[in-house]
Amino acid sequence: MVAQLWQRLNPAGWPLPPDALPAGTALVGGAVRDALLGRLAPCPDLDLVVPSGAIALCRQLARERGGSAVVLDRDRDIARLVLGGWSIDLAACEGGDLVTDLGRRDYSINAIALPLEPGAALLDPTGGLRDLAQQQLQAISESNLLSDPLRLLRGLRLACQLRFALAPQTRAWIGRHCGRLATVASERVLAELEKLACAPDGNQGLLAVLELGLLQAWLDPQTTLSARLQQLGPAQAERLGLNPAECAWALPLARMTCLSDAAGLERLRSSRSLQKRVSQLRQALALVGDRRLDDLAEPERFGLHRQLEAELPALLLLLPATPALPALLQRWSDPDDPLCHPRPPLDGAALQQELGVAAGPQLGQLLQALSRERAFGRLPTQASRAAVLAAAERWLRQAGETRPDEPAP
Repeated sequence: MVAQLWQRLNPAGWPLPPDALPAGTALVGGAVRDALLGRLAPCPDLDLVVPSGAIALCRQLARERGGSAVVLDRDRDIARLVLGGWSIDLAACEGGDLVTDLGRRDYSINAIALPLEPGAALLDPTGGLRDLAQQQLQAISESNLLSDPLRLLRGLRLACQLRFALAPQTRAWIGRHCGRLATVASERVLAELEKLACAPDGNQGLLAVLELGLLQAWLDPQTTLSARLQQLGPAQAERLGLNPAECAWALPLARMTCLSDAAGLERLRSSRSLQKRVSQLRQALALVGDRRLDDLAEPERFGLHRQLEAELPALLLLLPATPALPALLQRWSDPDDPLCHPRPPLDGAALQQELGVAAGPQLGQLLQALSRERAFGRLPTQASRAAVLAAAERWLRQAGETRPDEPAP
């Protein structure tokens, strides 16, 4: 097992060779777990326990190897070395020996250590190998979870990412102490939620988070769209026809839209960009209601596509599945589609020059009108410049304006 583990870890590809680290150093945490599961990322985050002096060692290695050192926890002597695109966390051993250190961790599958000395055996004092084999997530102890309440949420995220069952006792502890998550910095909570939203079955994980009451300090339960969240699994994305790249951003965005409104995301200290995108998607859902997109009045439909041009796949995921939605996604995939990517057939400068329309609100309205004519097929996509100008003149006449004899200077 150990030989295969080293083969998967491939230390020859690390930016920091194992022999650059002091005797007694061990690799722990996610890299060991994921290597044992055969799901190691190409550049995994490496968590290393060193006998002592982790911050000083990190700074020394940064100087010697051209990386950067970041102090993560001065009191617990933890630092991060960023080197060649890799993230290497160095932590001083807690409790005097590695077994004690591992016993202070969150979940058994994260408490397996691989000492870096050649020929050393795996160290598994909490039964992590057994839980890996049983595909079960088991907390080491109730007190360990409470030592950093973010671990309550992280457990649900890990179980979802790995598709492991949450041990009954662990689930009971999480539910019992759900209110303790309110003591954790909002930014840390949000980071876990966003990772959870990205997991293949992240919708089920988020529903479990809501069911256990972990977010009661931040979210108004009345704003949660649980029924829509329930449907946001991989099968929904497959039925819609999302490719992997589209799925990677649209599915998490749709899930976050169901989880909270913009006000809740603001309490979680999310970016203004995410708040805006979620707010726009929720407004679109309210606009569509029980109707199909095809049933919207033309101004509503056009406005929806203008506002959600970039986010349309996320909206389609949130709507009840119909045969029309995959076809609309195919249209969206064409950057020249006039409805999904509305553009005026001529720019404002050309209209000013040709028709003498002054810069201002009227010009903006004219550009929007031409985009709409093009979006709904009344102005062909390949219409000539003369045809576009004729359509613009008609709009100006209908708007009660008269074309000036001479172009504006």
